[in-house]
Amino acid sequence: MKAIGVLGTGSSVGKTWVATALCAWLHREGVRVAPCKTQNMSNNAWALPTGGEMARAQAMQAEACGLVPTAEMNPVLLKPSGRAGSQVIVGGRPEGVIPASEYYLHHERLWAFAAGVLDGWRDRCDVLVLEGAGSPVELNLMDRDFANLRPIRHLDGRWLLVGDIDRGGVFAQLAGTWQLLPEADRARSLGAIVNRFRGDLSLFADPNEHLRPFAPGLPVLGTLPLRRDLQPETEDGFDTADWDRGTGDTIAWIRYPRVANVTDCQPWWDDEGVRTRWVDDPAQLAGAKAIVLPGSKNTLGDLRWLRANGWFEAIRAAAQRGILVIGVCGGYQLLGELLDDPTGLAGDRGTEEGIGLLPIETGFVPEKLVQQVTAECDGRRWQAYEIHMGRSTVTQPCEPLQMVTDAAGPRPEGLRRGNVWGTYLHGWFEAPELRRKVAAAAGIAGHRAAPLPWAEKRREIYVRMAEHFAAHVDLDPVRRYLGL
Repeated sequence: MKAIGVLGTGSSVGKTWVATALCAWLHREGVRVAPCKTQNMSNNAWALPTGGEMARAQAMQAEACGLVPTAEMNPVLLKPSGRAGSQVIVGGRPEGVIPASEYYLHHERLWAFAAGVLDGWRDRCDVLVLEGAGSPVELNLMDRDFANLRPIRHLDGRWLLVGDIDRGGVFAQLAGTWQLLPEADRARSLGAIVNRFRGDLSLFADPNEHLRPFAPGLPVLGTLPLRRDLQPETEDGFDTADWDRGTGDTIAWIRYPRVANVTDCQPWWDDEGVRTRWVDDPAQLAGAKAIVLPGSKNTLGDLRWLRANGWFEAIRAAAQRGILVIGVCGGYQLLGELLDDPTGLAGDRGTEEGIGLLPIETGFVPEKLVQQVTAECDGRRWQAYEIHMGRSTVTQPCEPLQMVTDAAGPRPEGLRRGNVWGTYLHGWFEAPELRRKVAAAAGIAGHRAAPLPWAEKRREIYVRMAEHFAAHVDLDPVRRYLGL
C-alpha cells in the first residue's frame, strides 16, 4: 500500500476538496483507494450503518472512492461543544467530553489507536489518501500532532501541499510551510497545488519561477480554478460565501454559536426559486417564508444564546403569523418545552425552558443514539440518520411528522403542530419530493426542485471533480510514486 497525504498551508485552504478530488481521480483510474483522516475536528458528522459516527468529510471521500464509509476512515473525531471542551469519538464511539487543557494528556493513547487503524489498511487498499488538519508546521504542536506528518511517516508515504490563493499571500504560504518543515519530511514532497484561483489563469502562468528560489524541491503542480458548482461537502460545512445562496423566497437558517451539521442546507442549492440564508440576528427573519433551527453541538448553550438575543420572541411571533418553522435534531429539541442536562452530557449543564412550540421534553443521557433510517416522501425513499444524546418525550397528543424505517421496523418520527415541524433526521432535505412539500407548506410558489436526489448529485459531482483536478494538475509525480 502507498500513502499520499494532503497537507495544507493552514485551515480552510481546501484540503478536503483536494483529497476528495484525488480520491475520485484515483478511483476513476481503477486504483483501490480509500480515505483516512487520523484526527478530525468537526461538528458535521455522519452516522454509520454499524451505529457509530465519523466526520461527514471522510464519508464523502469514501463515496468518491466507491466505498461504504467506515469508522476506520476517521479514527479520532473531536466535536467541539463550547467551554466544556470537545466530545471525543474514538473508532466511531463517544468516549466523553475532554477539556481542551486536558486533551494532550490523551494524545499518545489516541495516536496508538490511530496507528493501529492505519496498519489495518495495509492489505485493504492500494492507496490511502490521508487528509491533514490545519497546518503541518504549527511549531508549538508538531511534537503532539498526529493528523499531519506523523501518519505519513508511519506509512512511509508522500505528500501534496495545498495553498489558497483566494485568501492572498500564496507564495508566503507555500514557502513558509516549506522552510519550517523538517528536512526528512521535505524529502517526501510530491509538490504543491494552488487552490481557489479566480480570474484569468494566464496571469498566473508560471508560479514556479517565483517560488523556486524560496522553496527548492516544492514544485507547483497546478493551479485549480475555483468551481462553486463542484462542492460536495467539507469538514467545516461550507465557507462564508455560501451563507447566502440562491434567489427567490427566503428560507432562513439560524446560525447559533455551536451549530452542527450545517450541510443539511446544501440540497436546496441546486433548486431554483429559493434562497437559503444563514442568519444571526432576529431582524434578519423579516420576509422569510420559512425558518429552520438546525442541529447543535451544545443545545443548552445555544438555547441560552437564543433567549439572550431575542430569538424566542421572534420565532414565536413568526410561528403565530403562520411562517413555517422547522427544527432539525438540536433545533427540534429547542422548539420543545423543556431541556434537562444536569451534568452537561451534551455541552452546557442545567435545566431550561425551551421555545415551547412543540409538546416535547428532552433529557440527555450518556448513551448516544446513532443510527441510519429510511425516510419516505411521495414514493421516494432515501437514507437519513440520527445522531443525538437527547431523548424527547411527547407531553400531549400531537401528530407525527412522518413514518420512517429503522432496524426495528417502521415507526412514527418527529412532530407536526400546524406550521411548526420537528424531526431528529439529518439528511432529511435530500429528496426533491420532500423539498417540494416543504416549499409548498411555506408558500414558496416559485420553487422548482432539482430532479436528482442529493446523494445522486454528489456522485455526479465526484466525477466532475476528478475531471477538473486532472485538467489543471500535473499528476505525473503521483503516477510515478504509485507506479501507474
